[in-house]
Amino acid sequence: MDITAAAFANCRRCRIGDKTEAANLPPCGGDGRQARGGCLGAEPPVTADLPKIIIRPGTIEDVETMHAAILRLGAHTGAHQEITSTPEDLRTYGFGEKPAFSTLIAEVGGEFAGLCLHFPIFSTWMGRPGVYVQDLYVEDRFRGRRIGERLLRRVARECRKDGGAYLRLSVDSDNETAKAFYERLGIAWSSYEQVQKIVGDAFFAFADAPEE
Repeated sequence: MDITAAAFANCRRCRIGDKTEAANLPPCGGDGRQARGGCLGAEPPVTADLPKIIIRPGTIEDVETMHAAILRLGAHTGAHQEITSTPEDLRTYGFGEKPAFSTLIAEVGGEFAGLCLHFPIFSTWMGRPGVYVQDLYVEDRFRGRRIGERLLRRVARECRKDGGAYLRLSVDSDNETAKAFYERLGIAWSSYEQVQKIVGDAFFAFADAPEE
C-alpha cells in the first residue's frame, strides 16, 4: 500500500491560494495520518489536558484492530478493492517463527489512534541496513497531534539503534500533498528510481517457470 499523508481532497484550506483566507480557516491537521493527501496547514496547539500519546510495538492481540485499520485506509484512498489480506494473514506472517514485518501502534487515552507497519531492508551500495514503511495510518479523530510524524520518527530511531542508516517508502505519483508532507520531514523524492512489480498469478507463473 502506498504510504502518504492524510487524504484531504475536500479540505478547503488545502485548495485555496489566498493566504489571508486560509488563515481564517481551521486547520485539518497535516500530520501524515492516512494515505493519499494531506494538509500542511498549522496545527492547533496541544494543551496539557489532552490524553498522552503512547507508541508501543504491535502484538498478536492487535491483529483484528490492525486489519480493520488497513481496510479503513483502503476505503479512504479508494483502493479497498485491492485489499485481499485477512487478519489470519497478519497473524501468520507478522507473528510467526519468521515475522515478515513489525508494527508500531499509537494509542491516545487507551484508544487505538494509528499504526505504522514496517520491515527491514538492506543497501548493498551503502553497506547499511534500513527500514521500509509499508503502511502509515492515523484515525481521523486524532488528527492534529502529529501522530503520523511521531510514528515515522520512532521507526527511524529503532532502525538507527540497529545500525540502520535510511528509511524508504512509496507515494502515489499524483499525490502532491503527500509528497509535500514527507519532504517537510526531510524524506525526499528519489528522482532516479521507479517502482516496478509483478503480483498474483503473474508472479506465481514467473516463480514456477522451469529453469533452462
